[in-house]
Amino acid sequence: MKHPLVFRFGLLAALALSTLLLAFGKGPKRPTLYLIGDSTVRNTNAPQMGWGTQLPAFFDTARINIDNRAMAGRSTRTFVSEKRWRVVDSLLRPGDFLLMQFGHNEGSAPDTTKAGRRGVLPGTGEETKQLIWPNGRPETVHTYGWYLRQFIRQAKAKGVTPLVASMIPRNQWQDGKVKRATQNFGGWAREVARQENVAFIDLNQLTADKYDRLGPEAVAKLFAGDHTHTNEAGALLNAASVVEGIRANRKIALNKYLAKQQ
Repeated sequence: MKHPLVFRFGLLAALALSTLLLAFGKGPKRPTLYLIGDSTVRNTNAPQMGWGTQLPAFFDTARINIDNRAMAGRSTRTFVSEKRWRVVDSLLRPGDFLLMQFGHNEGSAPDTTKAGRRGVLPGTGEETKQLIWPNGRPETVHTYGWYLRQFIRQAKAKGVTPLVASMIPRNQWQDGKVKRATQNFGGWAREVARQENVAFIDLNQLTADKYDRLGPEAVAKLFAGDHTHTNEAGALLNAASVVEGIRANRKIALNKYLAKQQ
């Protein structure tokens, strides 16, 4: 039988080693789920709210961090040109996750005007457009799909798991149904996810189906000020759709970090 003093010394040594390991970053690390996107993901213009603000309520945040790096008014193009992606990329570590949702700000023809500075080329191909800004700075504009591929491939290179979500639907109706984005940005997001063999969350379809069931009058109460930006209740509904998309694909490793269903 070990002498009490020997046992106590061993215990203290183990605690000291554990403290040192944690101090030097060698201890267990919680992964981080990084969110990138536009104001429909993160919005500080109350009472508007993006779904990323509500997402932590669905996760066990004692086991995973959620870092919402989305920014209002940004497109895939400006998220790169403003070096916001460079910042996120510098933070990524093996075992982390990256969830991207863009599409609301990309629709203008790309140029150097205020209206066109966020625009991208449509589709998922390798087409480019060369621009020269008034200060002489050149810029090569790519397709929507090209930008998504850069996020995906650079995340994978860091040992990070990327996920692609289609854009949430706007409060726009046609023939009694909410307009879908399957023929443009939503469809292109799906195509890129398939090409790059990463998980796709059809947030556009999941939420649009809910809107259809609720009807125009009820859906209007989920938006604040316009047809694009949700309020707190709308953000919660969209965050729930994100989680539904994750749960529907058991291969997505994020499933193990979800809070237990009530």
